[in-house]
Amino acid sequence: MIRLAAVSIAALLAACGPGVAQDPAPGAPVETRPANAPDQRPAFEGQTRAPGVRTEAALTHAVVASGLVEPWGLALLPDGNWLVTERPGRLRLITARGQVGEPIAGLPAVDARGQGGLLDVVVSPGFAQDRLVYWSYAEPRDGGNATSVARGRLSADATRIEDVQVIFRASPTFDGTMHYGSSLAFGRDGSLFVTTGDRSVPQMRPQAQDLGSHMGKTIRINADGSVPADNPFVGREGALPEIWSLGHRNMQGIAVAGDEVWTIEHGTRGGDELNLDRAGLNYGWPDVAYGIEYRGGQINAGLTQKEGTVQPVYYWDPVIAPGGMTFYQGAMFPGWNGNLLIGGLGGKHLARLVLENGEVVGEERLLTDLGERVRDVAVGPDGAVWVITDEENGKLVRLSTEG
Repeated sequence: MIRLAAVSIAALLAACGPGVAQDPAPGAPVETRPANAPDQRPAFEGQTRAPGVRTEAALTHAVVASGLVEPWGLALLPDGNWLVTERPGRLRLITARGQVGEPIAGLPAVDARGQGGLLDVVVSPGFAQDRLVYWSYAEPRDGGNATSVARGRLSADATRIEDVQVIFRASPTFDGTMHYGSSLAFGRDGSLFVTTGDRSVPQMRPQAQDLGSHMGKTIRINADGSVPADNPFVGREGALPEIWSLGHRNMQGIAVAGDEVWTIEHGTRGGDELNLDRAGLNYGWPDVAYGIEYRGGQINAGLTQKEGTVQPVYYWDPVIAPGGMTFYQGAMFPGWNGNLLIGGLGGKHLARLVLENGEVVGEERLLTDLGERVRDVAVGPDGAVWVITDEENGKLVRLSTEG
C-alpha cells in the first residue's frame, strides 16, 4: 500500500442516493448515515468523515437558466458566457444573464443510451486566439461504443463548431451503456487529461488493471491528440502510451492545481474516492476498494489496502455520487481559496473540501436546499460559483454572497 504525501495547495490559485442535511453541530462530520461497510477502517486519520465546517458568509443562489435536458459539462468562455453540454447530444451557449442559445451545429453523433451521450466540455487555454473547444462523448462504433474526445473551432457567431477532429478514441469498443467517465482538464504544460470508466459490468472490470486497455484510466495526451514523450508507460511493451494512471472505476471529475492532478470517482455502495492522481501509479480498482457491492457482499476479496496500490486521499461511505469538480480561486469567497468544490449527484449538494498538506481537514455541504443533482461546477470571473443540475429540467445556478 502506497500513501502519497502532497504539498499544500491551500494557496494555489453519475449514481443515486438520498439528500443529506448540513452538519448538526460544529465540527461533527456532515455525514450521519451508517456506513455500508461498517467493519472497514480508514488507512489513516481523516481519510473519511472529516470534521464539518461552515461558511460564515451569508449565501444565496439564483437559477440563471432552466429547461436544460440532463446537462453534463460546463465551461467558461473569456467573455463571461458559458458552454453547456446536454447528454442527448447538444452543446449550447448560455449567457451570464441566462439566455439559452439554440444547439450549436457541427458536433458528431453520440450514443445517448444509459449513461452515454455528450459529456464534458473545456475550452483551449488559448481560446482567445484559436477558439478551440474540446469535448468528450460516448461515440457509437461498430460493435458498440466507447469514450472519445474531439475538438473543433467555435465560429465567430458561436452558432457552429467547425473543423472537427476526433483526437482520442478509448479502446476497446464495448456494447454497453455505463461508466464512460469522462472529465477533461488541461495541465499547466498544455497537455490534456481525460478520465475514463471501467464500463461497469463484471467482465470489464479487470481492464482497469490492464495496461493494454484504456478502460478505468486517467489519460494524458497533447492538445492535438499525440502522446507526450514523458508519459509513464511510453515504450513499455503491451502498454498503451496514452495512459497516465490505472486502477480507477468511473471518474467523472478532474481538476488541476499547479502540477497536481486530482480525480474523483464513483464507488459502488460506498467507496467514492478523491485521489491525487500521479503518473504511473495504480489506484487499486477492482482489487482494492472501500464499500460493498450493489447487491451486497464484499468486492472481490474485500481488500481496502494492497501493496503497490495507492490509497485515496478521501473516501465516502455512503456515497455522494460525485460529478465534476474544481479548485476554488476567487475574490468572492477568499476563505475558500485552495478548497475543492465537488458536485454531488446522489447527495444532491455541492461539497466543499478543505485541504491542508494534501489531506482533507474539513467538509461542507452547500446548495442542499436546491434539492437537485449537482453535476458540474465552475468559478465565474467575479468569484461566484456556478453549477449545473443533472435533471430533465436541468438548471444553471449561481451561488454567491448576499447583497
